[in-house]
Amino acid sequence: MSTATHADQSPRSEGLSPGVSRLWRRELAHLPGPRARVAYLSIAVLTTILFYYQYYLISGVSEQVLQSTGMSFRFFVNINVVSALASALTSLAAGVCDRYGRANVVTVGVLLCALVCVLGFPVAESAWAVGVCYTLLGAFEGTVLVATAALVRDFSPQVGRATAMGFWTVGPVAGSLVTSAVVSNTADDIENWQDQYLIAGLAGLGVFVVALLFLRELAPALRDQVMVSERDRALVEARARGLDVDAALRRPFRQMLRLDIVGSAVAISLFLFIYFVAVGFFPIFFQTVFGFSTSQANALGNWMWGAQTAALILIGLFSDRLGVRKPFMLVGAVGAIVSTLLLIDRTGQPDTSYYTFVAILVPLALSLGLAFAPWMAGFTETVERRNPALTATGLALWGLTIRVVVTLSTFLLPYVVTTVTPLVQDGPTVQAIVDGADPRLDARQNAVVKAVAADPEIVTRVQSLATRYEAELATAATLSPATQEALTARPDDLTVQATAVSELSGRTVDEVIRAVLLGEANAEATATARTLNPDTRAALAAAPGDPAARAEATEQIAAGLGIPAGQAPARLDALLAMPADDLAFLLTDGEAVLRAADDLTALSEVPEADLAFLDEYGTPLQDPVVQGVLRYLEASGPEVAKAVDDSPGQWQTYFWIAVAGEVVFIPMIFLMAGAWRPRTARRVAAEHRAAVDAAIAQIAAAPPTPTAVPTVLAPAVRVPAAQAPVVQEPPVQEPPADEPSAAEPSGDPPPAAPPPRAER
Repeated sequence: MSTATHADQSPRSEGLSPGVSRLWRRELAHLPGPRARVAYLSIAVLTTILFYYQYYLISGVSEQVLQSTGMSFRFFVNINVVSALASALTSLAAGVCDRYGRANVVTVGVLLCALVCVLGFPVAESAWAVGVCYTLLGAFEGTVLVATAALVRDFSPQVGRATAMGFWTVGPVAGSLVTSAVVSNTADDIENWQDQYLIAGLAGLGVFVVALLFLRELAPALRDQVMVSERDRALVEARARGLDVDAALRRPFRQMLRLDIVGSAVAISLFLFIYFVAVGFFPIFFQTVFGFSTSQANALGNWMWGAQTAALILIGLFSDRLGVRKPFMLVGAVGAIVSTLLLIDRTGQPDTSYYTFVAILVPLALSLGLAFAPWMAGFTETVERRNPALTATGLALWGLTIRVVVTLSTFLLPYVVTTVTPLVQDGPTVQAIVDGADPRLDARQNAVVKAVAADPEIVTRVQSLATRYEAELATAATLSPATQEALTARPDDLTVQATAVSELSGRTVDEVIRAVLLGEANAEATATARTLNPDTRAALAAAPGDPAARAEATEQIAAGLGIPAGQAPARLDALLAMPADDLAFLLTDGEAVLRAADDLTALSEVPEADLAFLDEYGTPLQDPVVQGVLRYLEASGPEVAKAVDDSPGQWQTYFWIAVAGEVVFIPMIFLMAGAWRPRTARRVAAEHRAAVDAAIAQIAAAPPTPTAVPTVLAPAVRVPAAQAPVVQEPPVQEPPADEPSAAEPSGDPPPAAPPPRAER
């Protein structure tokens, strides 16, 4: 990259250099005017919104991802952990933006993210494939997080820093808003979750073109200084002509490892714990605990992220207008604590309505915005107090810290909340069964399964009745549906009865009628014949006088009628005295008809309520499909029911961790740069303006040499005293001891510049 002597690429000549080299030579040798800075900041915010939309999209479709890939919730959480870890590492590596610039890093990152969404996720059908794609997004996110924040700082003076940082922090929040809006409005129409990533990827390619053609950054000698207000512009450019950039970049992380920087980074990371939970897991939280649909769960995000977007912008404006950051942070922290406590309370009440959560999430979002936009401004000013040349390094430490906290908080989730996997993997199926809406079953089967799910005793009663009426049910099963229906409608109709007996016996209706009439005319002989077993009846029909057959018949008659053995021969003689045709019919077909008639009579004696119960549940419960569904319900139902009971308490425990983080944030506010009272901030600003005017007048009277650079602004670098040149400085009024100045010096003046170089 070029040093401060690089050719002018200011917005008026925006003329990037001729040829394709203009696509990567992006440094501006002069500070652009307000309109151009707004344009560059807008592109940075646009890329941030786009990227976080892509990164947070997995949360909006998390339930579909788990169901389609079969991954467990713990595996899903581990994917988030690995992605956050990759983001943490690349956030730290993004500190090289101080040496190699920001714009190209952002542009390439946007392109790579778009390619992952367009080419990776649409073909990711397994859990591991999803994990690889999401890890890549996390790695790119860490770099963009630091590079875009550094760009915003570079183009914004301190007096407008909170507004600019408010716009930048809109990026992650608006990314969440876009995710919620897109998913909530398309979830019912787009069945394949991969299509959501295709939409996000195509949008990313469009933003990449914008960034490639128009995104710019300041040359190192310009961005490595503190610019408090627009009045500093001429002085910053004058100082840039003699600034030793390489000296300012020596041992960057050692310079940034200070309590005010690291402590603030840790504090905001813990404070945003509830934000990370909301981004990553609120949709699945509302779906599993409160039964909201995918579109409803994401629509809650529309309220939350919309409110936070507005808060970030407006609070940034107010913070800049008043000139203070810390009071906003304090009020935001208290508001976040109260809102999170309300969320904990309602989590324990599963009947909480959709709009009750809206009333909780909107204040929570406003509180987060109230604290975060001023914090971002205050943090960059705290970094500048140490060394403005290492802004990206300070932001890299923050990026590393915040991603480490995200990694740990995400990793912790499945150990605190253990109920998500059964609720996601089995919950919807169990709920469909319980509601009688299982798509695998027809209406009657669903009705039976729903009833059994509500009253498991139905199965026990069916089994008991089926055992008691086994023979009668077998008789009913032999009848045709039409005959069963006719018997139910006209049980006393003789024609219907004859038809039923015909079906049961396998004889014609005429034979049924003959058997009935023959039995009525010869009641005693018929009773005698019915005591004989089939073999004896057949032997007597073939040879009525056979002594062996008569002997067998006599024994059977005595036993069957319960009469003395001496009376049995007379009963047998009376039976054999019947006409031969009638006897043969009675002993063969007639007996089958009479036996069928007995079975039909027994069936008619079963209580109607028992038959109706068995008709409603008995037959469907014998269906293998229904039995399979009920076995699944028996195996998974108790686990899902327990998860439903335990889930609210586990989420409440997790939210208490967020409250602890919000409390820890408060004391760390006091370590940061900046005043508490607007009056103090105005006095410090006035003193700074006077110092700038004096420095500009000194430059106009005697242009500085490389060894005598005006340093009335907060010195850009800390260097060893032995290396610092002796320069003449105009007197600067010091702020009161109890009120730190926004332009408070943090070390020695910058060293003299080395000989100019065309490239470094």
